[in-house]
Amino acid sequence: MSAIPTLEQLHALGPHQQPTYPDAGAVDAAVARLRTAPPLVFAGECDDLTAKIAAVSRGEAFLLQGGDCAETFAGVTADNVRNKLRVLLQMAVVLTYAASVPVVKLGRLAGQYAKPRSSDFETRPSPDGPVTLPAYRGDAVNGYDFTPEARVPDPQRLVDVYNSSAATLNLVRAFVTGGYADLRQVHTWNTDFVQSSPFGQRYEAMADEIERALTFMKAIGADPDEFHRVDFHSSHEALLLEYEQALTRIDSRTDEPYNVSAHFVWIGERTRQLDGAHVELLSKIKNPIGIKLGPTTTPDDALAYSARLNPDNTPGRLTFITRFGAGKIRDGLPALVEKVTAEGLNVAWVCDPMHGNTFEASSGYKTRRFDDVIEEVQGFFDVHRSLGTWPGGVHVELTGDDVTECVGGGEEIDEAGLANRYESVCDPRLNRVQSLELSFLVAEMLRKA
Repeated sequence: MSAIPTLEQLHALGPHQQPTYPDAGAVDAAVARLRTAPPLVFAGECDDLTAKIAAVSRGEAFLLQGGDCAETFAGVTADNVRNKLRVLLQMAVVLTYAASVPVVKLGRLAGQYAKPRSSDFETRPSPDGPVTLPAYRGDAVNGYDFTPEARVPDPQRLVDVYNSSAATLNLVRAFVTGGYADLRQVHTWNTDFVQSSPFGQRYEAMADEIERALTFMKAIGADPDEFHRVDFHSSHEALLLEYEQALTRIDSRTDEPYNVSAHFVWIGERTRQLDGAHVELLSKIKNPIGIKLGPTTTPDDALAYSARLNPDNTPGRLTFITRFGAGKIRDGLPALVEKVTAEGLNVAWVCDPMHGNTFEASSGYKTRRFDDVIEEVQGFFDVHRSLGTWPGGVHVELTGDDVTECVGGGEEIDEAGLANRYESVCDPRLNRVQSLELSFLVAEMLRKA
């Protein structure tokens, strides 16, 4: 059995991206409350996901991971959760048909409430001169309002994260088992998208093929349970050590430690120090885990992460989530894939085409170009195709709503149009239509993979 590192041991490693709480007693009280809270997920569910990701690493499945950049407490409503789930289910149907392999559905939800920041402080102009306050680090840490009171880190918010995540998971479980995920219903939504979008004709042929396949299945009387329900798992970046460590428990079946806040957790680009606290904590848990690899990652780095996080080379345990940027993916990725493959390491390769493609629009909004997102995914597929390896999945920031945060796509959102409905409290997300466009375009890539 692996020992769970204590918070004292983790903090001794000098962890990055942690809030500075003004009241140590309040932190202790919040952590104590979390330690006694029931698990949000179960170890057996995590093991099932590991088996599914093992299939991804063998080229027998494809991973679709998506959801908000940063969830908010106010966003925990039935409508918001349903809309995100709906667009992910729609994307999964298209990808499943194109790839002819199962699609592992992994929501970036029910825990994605904290965000790493490039600076500890934010400065804004005011009539009396520039005002500097602590940066907003997500609802898990402090408030979005630019006031001294809102920006004070509050450990009670960690308990609020737990409660909000529990409510979200309850909704998701009800939807995916209660008929909302019925395959024919989801396909009908996709058909409506194709027919109602002026650019949807591009995807009409594939929608028609899926329709014929469903009609055939109905004609022969095939109606398996999988047509009416789906497996859906939760994930988030394991960033705040107080939260993640307090929700790491010893499983009664196996006597092994599991993070019971989500089925899958990952280490971000800013906290992946090999000798750091985040790598140490996640090296001890039995959940499937991921690590973000950006353009500064060397092939030897990748081998070292695998040795540290998956020393037994267990299939499905480790996912490398690459985030290079559209202009760097073709140059930076091949050496990593070649070295990892040559060493015989079991990893799933997943493309995050979002975080390497962010820029500030002329209007001041942080945004991404839809074409850059697609170009990075295309580069990811091209590299794997040239090396004979499997492009295992995509990790995208998206919403089921009609926001205007990323420019381009069939709707031709321009920089001036970002102001129409820019709602993200952190990074820009693909909207509902852009997400569905992405799924059809990735489906075309999968057919050639």
